[in-house]
Amino acid sequence: MKFSITWLKDHLETDASLAEIAEALNRIGHEVEGIEDPAERLAGFRVAKVLAAEKHPDADKLQVLSVDTGEGDPLQVVCGAPNARAGMKGVLGLPGATVPSNGMQLRKSAIRGVESNGMMCSVRELELGDEHDGIIELPEDATVGHSFADYSGSSPVLDVAITPNRPDCMGVYGIARDLAAAGLGTLKPIATPDFAASGACPVEIRTDDADGCPAFYGRVIKGVTNGPSPDWLQQRLTSAGQRPISLLVDLTNYLMLAYGRPAHAYDLAKLTGAVVARRAQDGERVLALNEKTYALDSSMTVIADDSGVHDIAGIMGGEDSGVTDSTTDVLLEIAYFDPERIGVTGRKLGLASDARTRFERGVDPEFLDAGLDLLTGLIVELAGGEPSETVRAGTAPTDAMTLTFDPALVAKLGGVEVGVPEQRAILIGLGFVVDENWNVTVPLRRHDIEGTADLVEEIVRIHGLDKVASVPLPRPDGVAQPTATPQQAMERKLRRAAAASGLNEAITWSFISEEQAALVGGGRWSLENPISEDMKVMRPSLLPGLLSAVQRNLDRGASSVRLFEIGRRYLESGEHPTLVCLLAGEKHARSWDGGKPAHFDAFDAKALCLSLLEAAGAPVGNLMVMGEAGDVYHPGQSATLRLGPKKRIASFGMLHPSTLKAIDVDVPVAALGIHLDEIPAKKNASFARSSYAPPALQAVTRDFAFLVPDDLAAADLVRATRGADKKNVVDARVFDVFAGQGVPEGKKSIAIEVMLQPQDQSYKDAELKAISDAVVAAVAKLGAELRG
Repeated sequence: MKFSITWLKDHLETDASLAEIAEALNRIGHEVEGIEDPAERLAGFRVAKVLAAEKHPDADKLQVLSVDTGEGDPLQVVCGAPNARAGMKGVLGLPGATVPSNGMQLRKSAIRGVESNGMMCSVRELELGDEHDGIIELPEDATVGHSFADYSGSSPVLDVAITPNRPDCMGVYGIARDLAAAGLGTLKPIATPDFAASGACPVEIRTDDADGCPAFYGRVIKGVTNGPSPDWLQQRLTSAGQRPISLLVDLTNYLMLAYGRPAHAYDLAKLTGAVVARRAQDGERVLALNEKTYALDSSMTVIADDSGVHDIAGIMGGEDSGVTDSTTDVLLEIAYFDPERIGVTGRKLGLASDARTRFERGVDPEFLDAGLDLLTGLIVELAGGEPSETVRAGTAPTDAMTLTFDPALVAKLGGVEVGVPEQRAILIGLGFVVDENWNVTVPLRRHDIEGTADLVEEIVRIHGLDKVASVPLPRPDGVAQPTATPQQAMERKLRRAAAASGLNEAITWSFISEEQAALVGGGRWSLENPISEDMKVMRPSLLPGLLSAVQRNLDRGASSVRLFEIGRRYLESGEHPTLVCLLAGEKHARSWDGGKPAHFDAFDAKALCLSLLEAAGAPVGNLMVMGEAGDVYHPGQSATLRLGPKKRIASFGMLHPSTLKAIDVDVPVAALGIHLDEIPAKKNASFARSSYAPPALQAVTRDFAFLVPDDLAAADLVRATRGADKKNVVDARVFDVFAGQGVPEGKKSIAIEVMLQPQDQSYKDAELKAISDAVVAAVAKLGAELRG
């Protein structure tokens, strides 16, 4: 939230400097994200007077001005503004000044052959508004030669981050209240301009949706004169990043930004019949002030009259009933809306606004009458008019929470000693009511206070978060024990291994849309109050998020995308740690020696999967390749790795074209997923390694060629070979696969190199024959036979 120091001092009586105010805001928990001083942007701009204006000799639309800057001889300036004339006062940018709107540095130059020593500036060029039809015209009492920053009353602007639980500080007055409670000054009372209300309101106002709009207050003001806002109001809105529009609109925005209370003004001439807060009807539409039309449904609260909807309640007004410069009669609306209803409606419509930000977090329900009177008084003072009596439909919440507080909790929970009198003063300064027995009544605007721990937070915050000492946690003497769990240690190894394999780590959202969840079988857990509809379902798979990341990279010109993510899937049985890798695009680019670009395939995914499983400490030698990996994979181009038929450790393969099409990915993608919680823990949990003792005798290799069924996986044959004699067979690998001439139909030949390791003495022929017989017998159970 942005506001100027001048605006803050409208509500806070203080002599504190800008630096002291910024330091105090940080100390009490309102982080200052930036400080902008408009005087720095307006350096080099002065109040100047045009002494003479003559036609440019070589340009019909330009004039040559003689300008008095208050110092020395007049300067010659070339100007194209139609309102430039002798005798007027304006703003001159001198050579060396930087124009705020475009960053252009002014310098002495020749325009159509005539020397120009600066520029007479418009409102838009100095970023003071949108007007640009002519240069700024200042009143006669403006002192020539003075800095324009000083003349305009430019004040430093603070940009403060307000946390979502503090809607009471989403107005400058709330910030002033916190600073006053912290001892930085005195909070000024809210001054309501005097006005006299007369006569009943000529418009029926009611609420037919007590749940969505418990309270709806309003009054009519007739005979107003709309137009530009006074300078003080425009300066305050501009400091907050708001564009001044017209007096009536600006005053409603002022009420919201100054006091955190949104309100709305309707053009009475554009309303028909009663004005009602009600539920929308399915299919009703409204043209909002942002010039977009929104389709409504019966879950949404709206403000409507007999002709239709005029306002998406608490979010945005309608274009059809908005005030204009010709408006003479207005209906003021100030209401209390259900925060949850506002949030749901805003997310459904994808519509954000300053009003929604405040209503969905909870505005002050006690500030209805005061807010309406304040807005009315300002309108009557600045725009004239005759206000009617107030109409009050419904009732806002009035039940204030009372907590029994123990001052000793501050030291116990907050870790800082705060004197009891200071605790009482802080709470009272923040608007809490504290009786002699420490029964604390919470203001209705403080929706964030739910228990005594919250009161401790308030006291510690205002006392100063910087006064909470940093205390190290106690630890026993000696060497610290490892803090990482086996699961965390494994994930760290996998991250290093994946990165070393050339993959980039991605971190995607844990929430996805319902459509993305449907691609991977649907999600089990959904949020009733999501940030957006695209982040509603807790992901049952990491694939949709990673595929979206792949798609974004491909759209931005990447030819090869290699990503991995370690995250959690959320299933019926709970959360499950998972590693997913995606290989998309070119495996290698075309090269000078005639090599064509190639894409990744299922075997690349398998090799990477086995490599990562080995890094994770999985028993890779015992894994079985089985079946299809699932519907998201391409049929016939995927498989799973299992420890037994039921224990699925990983899956790999090419993703199904329909899966890729749903995410707009137009290249083949190889994928693998490892279920980290299914990897069995090591049986030996000791930290000490056994000493390395290489065998004394040389290993012996023997080659076997087997005829096997053509659907037998080579890995199954290797596994059977290794298990034939675990004492002597230390390794086995495939070195040839052949099918064709000489091999019976329905068969294939697989040649395996087997490594044997003698222990105490070299093998004898009988021992080698016994081992060979054991290997042949083991593979025979798979339908394999020794090839002759």
